[in-house]
Amino acid sequence: MALRDRLPSLAFWKRGGGGDADAPAPGAMHVLMVCTGNICRSPTAQGVLRAKLRQAGLQHAVWVDSAGTHGYHTAEPPDARAMRQALARGYDLSALKARPVTSRDFARFHWMLAMDEANLAWLRRKVPPSGTAAPRIELLTAAGGLSEPEVPDPYYGPDAGFEQVLDLVERACDGLVQRLGRELSVN
Repeated sequence: MALRDRLPSLAFWKRGGGGDADAPAPGAMHVLMVCTGNICRSPTAQGVLRAKLRQAGLQHAVWVDSAGTHGYHTAEPPDARAMRQALARGYDLSALKARPVTSRDFARFHWMLAMDEANLAWLRRKVPPSGTAAPRIELLTAAGGLSEPEVPDPYYGPDAGFEQVLDLVERACDGLVQRLGRELSVN
């Protein structure tokens, strides 16, 4: 039996489309966007960051995924309002499916970027005991160099909240791409 047949499926890496053209290179940095249910903010951030990495030519050096602190919406697509606002700006989120953060994510990802303080606190509480490498855990806004404290949850509000989320996420991802580019050039 070939080694390829004995390995577990890596289909989760292809979540969100892009196929082989956006496959991460060996040793790529892995970034996980995290919100509560993984249907509004974190899939938006995943789609935006992937697009901005592609524009910067870094899509093979940085792999992006998203997850929620809770499994309320596991296997569901992003909220229709989030997909509509994202698509209006050229980001296609339709292939994404919600999933919860797992204990394995703390070993697989170099960065975990939370959308708000509650998500940040949850991630920090779930970090495995010392002795294992832990990812950097920050707010997306801080990692992207923004002064805004967090990306607000638009789920229970009007459609305009999803546009505000996109505005913040785009700005944060612009700063994050610059930061990642600098870090990758040092390594």
